[in-house]
This record gives sequence, structure tokens and C-alpha cells, in this order.
Amino acid sequence: MLKALAEGETDPLAIAALADQRLRATSAELRDALGACTELNPVYRRLVRMALEQLHLIEQQIGQLDQEIAGLLRQHQDAVERLAEVPGLGVDSAQQIIAEVGATAATFPSAKNLVSWVGACPGEEESAGVNYSKRSPKGNRQMRRILNQAANAAVKRKGSIFEILYRRLVPRLGHHKTIGAITHRLCQLIWILLHKGVRYEERGPAVCEKSKRVRTLRMIRTLRNLGYRVEPLGNPA
Repeated sequence: MLKALAEGETDPLAIAALADQRLRATSAELRDALGACTELNPVYRRLVRMALEQLHLIEQQIGQLDQEIAGLLRQHQDAVERLAEVPGLGVDSAQQIIAEVGATAATFPSAKNLVSWVGACPGEEESAGVNYSKRSPKGNRQMRRILNQAANAAVKRKGSIFEILYRRLVPRLGHHKTIGAITHRLCQLIWILLHKGVRYEERGPAVCEKSKRVRTLRMIRTLRNLGYRVEPLGNPA
């Protein structure tokens, strides 16, 4: 739609027809919003074109950096795949986590050590057994950001143990503290997967097979685009 505007299209109906099917706006709402394009000043069209060109350049640079990161982590492909299978995580976040903690998390003797290093645990300002601080201690800000994003994504995965945990805790703790608790669980899980070399097994209700296949195929496609060699087990279709 923006590209059509930048190239001089003036028909709201034609531009609205280019809208992504996932947009919530109706065709009528889009046509109404695009009504001004019939008299849009060429200067603004040029600005839109320049913004799109900058976005395209940034996407190219990100793609190049992704390829370089994948090349450096190719020897740890198995660890990347095992982390990427966890709800809320993906190939990109798996690579970032391994870059931060290593392919086996060997620096951390236990999951508790990793959780403490990340700062994904409650504060410990206590007196007479009462905790006066609910804030997490300072830790690795980059890892905490990755895990916080992963926790927010994991709770939306239908049928996963993280969705169940979220629904159980959120009435009592609220959204932010519940996400903090799930971040803590994710951090422990990451240590187990890396340190013990095991694969993730979903403990929630059975996730539909179609959803599993779609997610598996998406992960395989992403890995291949980054240069990893991946062969699906059996026929995913």
C-alpha cells in the first residue's frame, strides 16, 4: 500500500485492495482512510518512497548480520534447534541466548546460578522472613529482555504449559509479575536444555498436530535461510 502511494497511485479502492488479509480494518474503512491520497502532495509521496528505501536497506543489513551470526554458530546447530523448539523462542532468540551463555551454559553450575546472573529472580531484602522487595536484582539486561519477550509470546501458545501457568497465576499476581514468574521458569528450562543436552517436551495439553507441523516447517525454513543444513524427520506434510 505504501509503495503504491509512493509510486503515485490516487485510487483509494486500488490501494485498499493491496491490504494484507490480517488487517482488522474493513475495506470501507481503508477506503475512507485513504481518501486523502487523491490530492496527496508529490513531496509527501517522495518522503514515503525515501522511508521505504531506508527500511529496505536496514532489512538487508539485518539479513547480512543474521547470516554472519548463523555462520559463527553453525557448529552449535543442535543447541540452536533445541532452544528454538521452546514456546516463545525461535531461531533468532536461540542464537542470541547461546551467544550470551554458551552452547552448554558451562559457566553456570546450576539453573539457579543462571537465573541469578540474568536477574530473573525476586529480590532478597528480607527481615523476619518477610520479603520487602519484589524487584528483581540487577543482571544481564540483554538476556532479561530476550526472556521477557519470550515469556510474553509463550503464554499465547494455545495448549502450552506456559499458557496454563499464566492463567493460573495472573488472577493473583497480575500480568507483570506473572510474566516475571514465567521468565524465571524459562531461564531454568534453558539451562536444562543446554547443560544436559536434552530436547523440550510439551507438558501441557496436546497441541494440535497442524500447529506443530506449521511451527516445525517455519523453524526449518528459517534455519535453511540462515545456511544451516536441516532435514525434517519423516514427512512433515
